Amino acid sequence: MNTTVAGEKVLSYRQIKDLYESGCKPKSDFKIGLEYERVPIKADSGHSASYYSQNGICNFLRKFAKEENWAYITDNLEIIGLKQGHDTITLEPGCQVEFSLEPQKNISAIEQKIKKLDSEIIPILDTLGIKLLNYGITPLSTYQNIELIPKKRYHIMAKYLWGILSDVMMRETAGLQCTFDFEDEADAIKKFRIANLLTPFVTAMFANSPIRGGVDTGYKSFRALSWLNTDNERCGFAYNFKDNYNFDDYINYVMETPMLFINRDDSPLNINGAINFKEYMLGGFCHNYANTEDYLLQANLCFPEVRLRKFIEIRNHDCCGNNLQYSLLALYKGILYNNNAIEEVEKLIGNTTYNEYSDLRYSIPRLALNAKYKNYYVKDYAKELLKISEKYLKQDNSGDDKYLEYIKPYILNDKCPADEILENWYGKWDKDITKLIRYTQT
Repeated sequence: MNTTVAGEKVLSYRQIKDLYESGCKPKSDFKIGLEYERVPIKADSGHSASYYSQNGICNFLRKFAKEENWAYITDNLEIIGLKQGHDTITLEPGCQVEFSLEPQKNISAIEQKIKKLDSEIIPILDTLGIKLLNYGITPLSTYQNIELIPKKRYHIMAKYLWGILSDVMMRETAGLQCTFDFEDEADAIKKFRIANLLTPFVTAMFANSPIRGGVDTGYKSFRALSWLNTDNERCGFAYNFKDNYNFDDYINYVMETPMLFINRDDSPLNINGAINFKEYMLGGFCHNYANTEDYLLQANLCFPEVRLRKFIEIRNHDCCGNNLQYSLLALYKGILYNNNAIEEVEKLIGNTTYNEYSDLRYSIPRLALNAKYKNYYVKDYAKELLKISEKYLKQDNSGDDKYLEYIKPYILNDKCPADEILENWYGKWDKDITKLIRYTQT
């Protein structure tokens, strides 16, 4: 077994901090990234597509790799994804298909890459009778009928993660995650703070998972609800509202989170929460001692709504289609890449406490834009955030402000995507799940 033994060079705190500082870059090199998950369903029944069946997701990966010359990503010889250059197509625990694309300077470049990928994968999926939905949760199947893909990490997580909706989160939900760069530690923390402040508002603006199991759940974002009810030791909120918050505080959060496992000889060694990373660095585990890969795995197994890496990763948004996925990037880009915009947002929503924000986060899944924050509704703040982003996005002359046009009609009419779905559900769709499925294929 490949172990790091006592007496050899063991991971130091300085090496951990270097991982974050290595992400610092000049503004001229700033890019934006998108991770785009979609739920796969069988076209003939509307139920979730299987990994293992003859017309399932594994065979889709095989066919696509062969036709488009992508390499396999495997786990114990099982195909769990594909890669080509810096781009990957991977599977979430319940077979959700995720595009993770190399970050780009402009949103238009990301849109072009996604359209190209869609033009290549959709014909193959069609031959297998599979459709990908731009929706935040599986509309018909629930977790009891969705098997985990054969990825060892997911089986460990499924056994360990606690919370009444952890299985829903893992097997049913699909989200949009976006990434943004920082200049130095001060810039990273400033953006980390603002991203955390923005998260509940943006979650509300893009809420898109009200129908689950074929019925109205009473929530605008059941996906967001599932995350709030999953293992709050490693999910939820990593920011503690300290005025002097820094890299050390975030590293401390990661290191105090119970460990799930480490990898040795291409196999997981289960820790199952017995120790945290601080304890592991001090005393090891079963004659294994901490290395850089162990820390990176530990950090990757923490799932706060905003995650600090070599970039800022913002995670808590329902999957959306109709070009709203690009509106999400534009909204954040207009704010995070302009210091004046950050200051305006700070004045708008920054005078708050942890408890006020916690209350807001827990009201968003049910009420979305109709949740109340201080003396106003979230829909009122959403309009102001949209104005701020648009004003400063126009100044960068990238043309990316055009992507705000897709979300603007919703916000100006006090709606999120879930509101439109519910209007149709009780109106012209007459609670017909097949019409929701058809609607979310765009």
